[in-house]
This record gives sequence, C-alpha cells and structure tokens, in this order.
Amino acid sequence: MAIDILTKDFIETAERLVFAVVMPTLEQGKVLCFLRYVTEDHLWKKLSTEQANNFLKQHYPQYLYYSPVLDAQLHAVPLEYIAIHHQPKQRLQQLLQSKHNDLIEDDAVQLCDLLQANAVNMAQLGITGSLLIGAQHAESDIDLVCHQRQVFHYCRQVIKSLIDQGRLQDLSQADWQEAYSRRDCALSFAEYVWHEQRKYNKAMINGRKFDLSFVGDVSSSNTQIYQKCGAITLQCKVKDDSRAFDYPAEFAVDAEEISTIVSFTATYTGQAQCNETIEVSGILEQNQHGLKRVVVGSSREAHGEYIKVIHA
Repeated sequence: MAIDILTKDFIETAERLVFAVVMPTLEQGKVLCFLRYVTEDHLWKKLSTEQANNFLKQHYPQYLYYSPVLDAQLHAVPLEYIAIHHQPKQRLQQLLQSKHNDLIEDDAVQLCDLLQANAVNMAQLGITGSLLIGAQHAESDIDLVCHQRQVFHYCRQVIKSLIDQGRLQDLSQADWQEAYSRRDCALSFAEYVWHEQRKYNKAMINGRKFDLSFVGDVSSSNTQIYQKCGAITLQCKVKDDSRAFDYPAEFAVDAEEISTIVSFTATYTGQAQCNETIEVSGILEQNQHGLKRVVVGSSREAHGEYIKVIHA
C-alpha cells in the first residue's frame, strides 16, 4: 500500500524510536530521517544530533545511513519497519477537537483560533515537534507546518498583522538570544535577528514561542544526485525567491556557472528576497549534467556556512 510520508512527519519504529522525516522521497525503500526521541523510564527523551548518532551507533546501527542522493550521513528507516506514522495534520485536528488540553496545547489551540479568525485555511495546517507525539513539557515551543504554499505566505501576513495589533508578540531580546544560541550559526547576533524579524514565521503567544514552516509535497522535491566539489564563498544576486521557504530552501542566483543556492539548515530558510545581493559560504556541488549549486547545511550543524544579505 502506498504511504504518503512528508518532511516534518514523525515515524516510530517497534523499538519506540521516533524519527523526524527530512525528505519526502524514498531511497532504496527507506525513509530519510533523523532520530529525535527515545523512551527513558517510559517518558519521551529528546536527543541532540550527537546524542542521536551515538545512540544509534551503540544500539541500532542498522538505522545509520549514507545517502548517495544527498551525499550525506543521516538516518533511514525501511518502510516495513514503521510501526506508527505520526502525521501533523491529523494531530492538529485531534488537538482542536480535544477537551483535555494542557497549557501548551491550550496555547496551540488559541493560536490556531486566532489564525482561523483571520481566514487561514486550517485544513492545510498541522503540528509537529514535541506536540506531535505528546512529548511536550512546560518550556516546549509550538511547531506549526503548512502544506500549501499560498496558505503559508498568507499565514505569514496574518502573523505580521497580529503582531502589529498586539495580539501576538515579537520575540524579546532574550528570546532571540536563546534562539540564536541554539542555532550556533555563523552570523553575528545582530545579523541573525535582522534576517529573522522580516520572515514573520515565528512569534510569541502567551510567552510561548511558535514557528511556522512550509512543507511541500513529494512532487516538488529534487532527486538529482550531486557530488561535493569543495568549499566556496561568493557574492551574487537573488533572481528567484519563490522556493525560499521550501525544504531544502532554494534561491535562484545570477552567479557565473552556479544556478542555485540550496539550504538544508532551517536558519537560512527564507533568508533572502528577490533582487537582494547575498554573500554565501557553503559547499559547491555538481550533478551528472554539469549543473552547479552551492549547498549551505552540507552537515546538520553547517559550521562556518551561511547566507546573509549584504545589499537589500
């Protein structure tokens, strides 16, 4: 039976390992993903990247995987090993109809009520992260996903409007500082905040941070095989930003011999707009047809790799 697995979905194995899906296309019958939660004393425990890799090396090395398409080490789960497919849309609808919500769920429902009151099509929204599997705690963020491009961009406009009206709040200096320290990115704090504040894909509700991500469908994903050619830093102008919020984010540029900048790192999603000049540091890649691109986020942390606007 065909199974529709999308980026930001969670898949759970019989061993109660929960992986976040990172690509909607299968490789060798496996879902490309990254281990995010394991159980400890019957409770969900979130793992960092390093913890997840070490845990699998020690206990379940069969889920470690090298992707020839992405030319990257990540995790992969064969379709037949999936015990539960956690789907953001279904979980959000369940949450909206639930009568027994905790504080985090209450905030998520209140946020959705605000969006719905401003004509956002809730059928295209879902919820991922800890709320998707009921692993939330008092400090948890709300991670919304949107499965339709026009709805996603309209939702960003609504978030901006609600901030302007004071019904949602922009992140405080301390909130931005916390987000920045978690990202461990190559930008300065001031650069990071300047880029983030104009995206309108995150804000606060009742003192709780929420994020909004766009998730395209399987047909919009790129399955070309690229090989790494080495590190590169360049400056170029953005010609097309229509896929800037996709995963991976993609910016068509006017650089010589290089057609696109691609980012697998959430920090640089939506980072630049059409006609802006950017500086990019990443890995030059080339596919079998000779097409070249620069990838930012060639590893999960992408140390020293960045996209920043130098002339808006």
